[in-house]
Amino acid sequence: MDKRTLALLAALGATTIYGLNHTIAKEVMPAYIQGFGFVQVRLLGAAILFWLVSLFIPQQKIDRADLPKMLLCALLGMVINMLCFFKGLELSTPINSAVLITITPILVFVFSAILIKERLLLPRVVGVIMGFVGALVLIVFGNEIRQDAPNIPLGNSLFIINASCFGLYLVLVKSLSAKYTTVHLLKWLFLFGFIMALPISYPEFSQVSWTALPFEAVWRFAFVVIGTTFMTYLLNVYALKQLKASTVGVFTYLQPLIGIGYAILVGADALTAYKLGAGSVVLLGVYLVTKRYQIKS
Repeated sequence: MDKRTLALLAALGATTIYGLNHTIAKEVMPAYIQGFGFVQVRLLGAAILFWLVSLFIPQQKIDRADLPKMLLCALLGMVINMLCFFKGLELSTPINSAVLITITPILVFVFSAILIKERLLLPRVVGVIMGFVGALVLIVFGNEIRQDAPNIPLGNSLFIINASCFGLYLVLVKSLSAKYTTVHLLKWLFLFGFIMALPISYPEFSQVSWTALPFEAVWRFAFVVIGTTFMTYLLNVYALKQLKASTVGVFTYLQPLIGIGYAILVGADALTAYKLGAGSVVLLGVYLVTKRYQIKS
């Protein structure tokens, strides 16, 4: 199997885990843990795992000149991204999160156009507009009354910030992933992220009754730490070594299909008309942005 195929499978695996995560993580919030507290669990668990794995592979020295970019990537991809996603998931619903995360490829294109001067084409500009219109509909009309989703519009807004930070992270981390091994890069990013998020995440983390957690909560925590954090970041960085950031971003297409399907299957959410309509507009926008076009000279 060639490296490109392995990279595509890695991106697919990461997207599948992310799709399931929308419901699996939601089921323990806020009953057992709040969003920011969950972020500390995730960052601490992943940092420990990556540092342990790094002990069994050749060591790699980090160039001091790369530290500012690494700190920025940690802030965007591990801190703001995760804090906004988990607090958004605590306040909103699994289907909303699964739909809104699909604007990531749109944002990757926008940031690529700004930072690396990727060419602007009219269909892609239209796609960007459609994506944001669909996202806006979910925010404005997301006013369902649900006990497990106390503030859907705010939660949906946090998903937009989450997707924006992750999109920018994918663009910026590309050069670092080409220079450093996946494990050594991520062990530092998660350590930096854990330290930066600690003042915000610790208060909610300290409120958890760890000895009283049932198995239902424990396995979900384990899935988020080992699967959604350790495995997905490992798979995504591996994929980025072989593929363009925009190509990796395209796999976000599958997240709403997996996320919505699983949420409905286990009865964690329901697909309403406005969610279906807004989600379709977002996905069409993503298609227009990520489609390959023949550029006439």
